[in-house]
Amino acid sequence: MTLNELQTVQYAVDAGIATVTLNRPEKMNAYTPRMRDELIAVFDETDADDAVRVVIVTGAGKAFCAGADLSRGGETFDYAAQSNPQRESMRVGDVYRDGGGLQTLRTFRSLKPVIGAVNGAAVGIGVTMLLPMDIRMASSNARFGFVFARRGIVPEAASSWFLSRLVGMQTALEWCYTGRVFDASEALKHGLVRSIHSPEDLLPAARALAREIADNTAPVSIALTRQMLWRMSGEDNPMRAHQIDSRALQARGRSADAKEGVSAFLEKRSPVYPDRVSTDMPEFFPWWDEVPFQ
Repeated sequence: MTLNELQTVQYAVDAGIATVTLNRPEKMNAYTPRMRDELIAVFDETDADDAVRVVIVTGAGKAFCAGADLSRGGETFDYAAQSNPQRESMRVGDVYRDGGGLQTLRTFRSLKPVIGAVNGAAVGIGVTMLLPMDIRMASSNARFGFVFARRGIVPEAASSWFLSRLVGMQTALEWCYTGRVFDASEALKHGLVRSIHSPEDLLPAARALAREIADNTAPVSIALTRQMLWRMSGEDNPMRAHQIDSRALQARGRSADAKEGVSAFLEKRSPVYPDRVSTDMPEFFPWWDEVPFQ
């Protein structure tokens, strides 16, 4: 899929900041397989484009995304009943891969920082898609809900891995057990969002944070840092982090970026980092499928 084919998502880049807008404003339950595929395509684009430094994801209309399109009625989540080539392509043995999980795993692999600007209701897949984003900022109008048990299903989009890491097990279980919808202040209290803003100030605040990242940091360092922090959160021993830290620090320490960063600091000027994510990631990246050194 190319960006020229986007129908449910809007995409724009301005001065290094990509804004991705979920664009079915007439629908509260806006998420469809088409939107999933378009979001995956957009993250492929942001990773490949060195002009993109930060990604902001927001929604159009009253909602961010209030969940999956339920127009199939009771068969909405019965994947085996939805016989079509696209669904069959997601089959592994007798299991159909969760489409929301394909999308959140793509967000997880992003090489650029991702900021969620939650302008309204974020329920079901609308909230689980936020979990692998790095920073979530909410409008005072935002509402959140892990409503799966109230629909007779279970949390999806790999949220059983992400959610407790963000808010702790007790809160994750309460939200999923009750399936209730809660407001932005509760989301802030438990760390699901970083800050609450008036509706008119949400996107400017997200862009200001994106601007601080884009204007002051080295893109390759950010790409590495993002993956280091996310992936080390699942390790059970700090030695694995030490192994990766050591390799990354050695690679970055001899880079042109490191020389520029130190020179700019000593000369009291803004840095101009030469390395690019598309061409200058260290040789050991990605490291997560290899046997660790001892």
